[in-house]
Amino acid sequence: MPRVRVTNFAISLDGFGTGEPQSLESPFGHAGMKLHQWRFDSWRDDAPDGLDKLYGAQYDVGFGAEIMGAHKFGPPGWQDDPDWRGWWGEDPPFHTPTYVLTHTARPSMEMEGGTTFHFVDASPVDALALAREAAGDLDVRIGGGATTVRAFVAEDLVDHLHVPVVPIVLGRGVRLWDGLEGLEERFHIESVVAPSGVVHLSLSRRPRG
Repeated sequence: MPRVRVTNFAISLDGFGTGEPQSLESPFGHAGMKLHQWRFDSWRDDAPDGLDKLYGAQYDVGFGAEIMGAHKFGPPGWQDDPDWRGWWGEDPPFHTPTYVLTHTARPSMEMEGGTTFHFVDASPVDALALAREAAGDLDVRIGGGATTVRAFVAEDLVDHLHVPVVPIVLGRGVRLWDGLEGLEERFHIESVVAPSGVVHLSLSRRPRG
């Protein structure tokens, strides 16, 4: 059965999925690219075939649709710019129908490489229904940011999360786990430590009973 998954969603030691403030010049705020450096390092031609490369390679495997929050699609105020087409250029890395949660209506945007952005004002449940229909027999990815992932976990809509914990302290930003007390009762949690110091957490939904 198709699942709802979160992959490669990195957080700091103190639980932040992004820094602040987000802007056109700084998509992740004061965090810069520190949360994602482990993935960039794993892409190097001379990178060892270790855990970071293994987990990083699973980012886009098996997905037929993505859901993301408005702050992942663009900086504050992008809704007022009719020419804004996302951070990624004309060939975004998603290659699936991608649903952007926003209160501002906008026509769907077909990009190169198979990505089509759909802008929807919908609850997590309703957005997931749209994405499931588009994904068919494949999984749906909840792509972030932290507020969006947290909302879907809080609604008990996520089957599996891969959360790399990066050995940095941000001190401020948007936390992933706030308000999710007792999460360990709903998920079986495993961890493995890469030589880079990144702790890869895998949270698998326990059977509903």
